[in-house]
Amino acid sequence: MALPNLLRLIYRNIRVNTDPGSLIILVGLPALYLVFFGFGFQSLAGGSGSGSYIDYLTPGIMSFQAVMAGTVGGSMLWADRRYGMLAQLLVGPFTRLQYLLGIMFTSVLFALGGAAMMMGMAFALVEVPALSALNVLVMFAIITLGAIFFGSLMLLIAALVKSNNAYNSVQILVIFVVNFASTVFYPLSSSLPVALRYLFLINPLTYIANAVRGAFTGTLSASEGIQVAVLAVETVVVLFLATRAYLRSDVSLE
Repeated sequence: MALPNLLRLIYRNIRVNTDPGSLIILVGLPALYLVFFGFGFQSLAGGSGSGSYIDYLTPGIMSFQAVMAGTVGGSMLWADRRYGMLAQLLVGPFTRLQYLLGIMFTSVLFALGGAAMMMGMAFALVEVPALSALNVLVMFAIITLGAIFFGSLMLLIAALVKSNNAYNSVQILVIFVVNFASTVFYPLSSSLPVALRYLFLINPLTYIANAVRGAFTGTLSASEGIQVAVLAVETVVVLFLATRAYLRSDVSLE
């Protein structure tokens, strides 16, 4: 009975997060980045077709979906605790572990779905490099790992923060910093200030974007493989901390 219960929770989570407002944030915002930043910055740099800026941006925006999908889990936990929905679910046939797994699987599904949509948009808008089945599999495996990391991070924040305003502020700050202090939009350059370069280097989204971009262009290197290994270790640590905080948190904030 555990698997059907988990599937019911995943279905419930998807239903809750597929309203027009949520879809605009989860999919619409990255899509706008891809279109406006892609063509806007490309017009500054010049060039079109294969090798253009949008070829660089596409795997970055696909990687960014891991961050956006990660916000789903944290937002749901916070809202469910605030409005007493978590308490009601746990009174029924669901366990705390099933609720946690339901959130994590939902984050992964949203990340993969969003990444597939961004890749489809890129193919529809411009000429992008041909992708092998293996490269696509590698990209989605890395995005899955990233979704678990950021889903765990947002879950940890949601478990610790008891104020709606505080949670929203922290979440927006995290999204802003990890997005723009990464290689999603531009490469790491020696011309950047030292503090900003270090922020790039410790940002997990940089690891995700570099590895996804390497698979996207067929140039995945050993250094990017090491970054993925570091990301995997960080994911295990953050998931462990998030699980502990979640299991110790109150089921309701009322």
